[in-house]
Amino acid sequence: MIHTIRLSSLLGMLLFTAACVTINVYFPNAEAAKAADEIIRGVYGEDEAPASTPDKVPQPQSRLYTPGAEQPIWVSALDWLVPPAQANDGDINIQTPAISTLRKTMEARFPKLKPFYVGGSVGMTQDGLIKIRDLNAIALRDRKTVNTLVAAENRDRNVLYREIARANGEPGWEAEIRKTFAGRWIGNAPGGWWYQDKGGNWKQK
Repeated sequence: MIHTIRLSSLLGMLLFTAACVTINVYFPNAEAAKAADEIIRGVYGEDEAPASTPDKVPQPQSRLYTPGAEQPIWVSALDWLVPPAQANDGDINIQTPAISTLRKTMEARFPKLKPFYVGGSVGMTQDGLIKIRDLNAIALRDRKTVNTLVAAENRDRNVLYREIARANGEPGWEAEIRKTFAGRWIGNAPGGWWYQDKGGNWKQK
């Protein structure tokens, strides 16, 4: 009878603890960078390896004990009741119809934008978008076209970041997705292109 009471109390405590636990889904940095590289290299028309490969980012431990150590029975039971926070640490899904459409549109637009990247009139911003850096470097007859191209590209990029977060069931990841892409647009760009650093200052790669 006493054992039954103790067991009931233990189960009650575990259920209460599980109900109070907030499951944190950590953002998979390395997987996001890999997905960004795939999309960006497709837009740039590159088949070779990225210009710079991001380091593997260690993921936080979601367990309540030190790996390799013998864990108490209550921890095992809690892990059974509450899935580990790392359960979502898989590949980033970029294979939805909406994402595929955006990729094709951006790939088709890139050859029209490339001369302005190369000439330095258009540069990459620190928030994953592009911007006219030097209007005087653009011929008067081309300025309307470049403005239209830049606006369309930024519109598609904003939708892309939001759609990737949504496709992975984590709308809250949009800011992290944008941050990852911002770094990878620059990392995969050829030398000589212009970009903004974290302070918003223009630099040539």
